[in-house]
Amino acid sequence: MFCRSLSLYSLVVFSSRLQLKCGNCGEVPDKWQYVTLMESVPLKGGRGSASMVQKCKLCARENSIGAHESVIKCASDNEKFKTMVQFECRGLEPVDFQPQAGFAAEGAETGTPFPEVNLLEKDWNDYDDKAKESVGIYEVTHRFIKC
Repeated sequence: MFCRSLSLYSLVVFSSRLQLKCGNCGEVPDKWQYVTLMESVPLKGGRGSASMVQKCKLCARENSIGAHESVIKCASDNEKFKTMVQFECRGLEPVDFQPQAGFAAEGAETGTPFPEVNLLEKDWNDYDDKAKESVGIYEVTHRFIKC
């Protein structure tokens, strides 16, 4: 991801589409799943909550995933991978990711807010009137890191 004169941060309405693999049987459905920070679904047996709970259609195991907000600072260390979101996976493994709407950014030097950043197209740009320059996020790519 290349950022030009921006600090990017995710909002509470952060939403992404994931393709998820069942950790039990390895099934990867064709259907993409939406995971948001706003959702909270209780887990069976009162073991807490998650952003999404699903039952594998192949092995019938109940799996869950939780999303946790991250703040991305990209003006100072451009072109390096940044943590956009952290997922707590129980029985699921993300295999593909598509960022959606629900991000926001601010000018690195001016603090100018850009409240509606949509990364679906992998590129976003705007103009910072205070800095008198264009700002943008380009070539969004992803990778998953197990913790």
